[in-house]
Amino acid sequence: MSTGPTATTTVSRPHAGPASPARRVLSQAGFEARAILRNGEQLMVTLVLPALVLVGLTRSSLVGLGTDGAARIDFVAPGVIALAVMSTSFTSQAIATAFDRRNGVLRFLATTPLGRRGLLAGKVLAVLAVEVVQIVVLGALAVTLGWRPDLAGVPLALAAVALGTAAFTSLALLVAGTLRSEAVLAVANLLLVLLAVGGGVVVPASQLPGPLEHVALALPSGALGEALRASLLHGGMPGWTALVLLGWTVVLGWSAARLFRWH
Repeated sequence: MSTGPTATTTVSRPHAGPASPARRVLSQAGFEARAILRNGEQLMVTLVLPALVLVGLTRSSLVGLGTDGAARIDFVAPGVIALAVMSTSFTSQAIATAFDRRNGVLRFLATTPLGRRGLLAGKVLAVLAVEVVQIVVLGALAVTLGWRPDLAGVPLALAAVALGTAAFTSLALLVAGTLRSEAVLAVANLLLVLLAVGGGVVVPASQLPGPLEHVALALPSGALGEALRASLLHGGMPGWTALVLLGWTVVLGWSAARLFRWH
């Protein structure tokens, strides 16, 4: 007995739909963070160099530092953390963004569902994630060298890191979005060295010669260094440091938004 052709039933499954904006940003942030930590040159700038500065300034007395009675490691560690924040939020981001721009990566990603805002948000989150790694690694190294920070100032120090990250990421985008990639490579590394030596980061502005003291206090590097030293040494942060960092963030962020070129 023939039953005729067998009918087949197709069960349709609902489409999962596109990823949410938050998920797209987090995915991009994870990619950016892994790219930084896997890149040997950037790893040298973000972790190895600050660690060498920390050990060198703590164990060697070749560089004279007035510590105001504090242990040398207690005085040096906050400045080195400030240097690490600058290396990631400025130097690393400026170089990576400039070469992505030259290779057309930024223009391509800006046309995807991620969008320009999502791309920038992913970069900021990636910077913060790398800074968490830096602070943990450098903090652990400093503790083994005898660092005993004022725990009451830790929340203020974290707030200073956030403000410093905003200011230097804005500077990174301004430089990367206006100069050729080859020029960015030279300018970013040169600025990091100049700010580290004479910008009030590792050496406080009060110990710099002549007019350099006043210049350093008006720079985001000097404000970040002073904020971290004050909070981790004495448990308090001068209000002017937050104002300086906010002011630079506004000016640099506005300039980057107006001048940044995606290709």
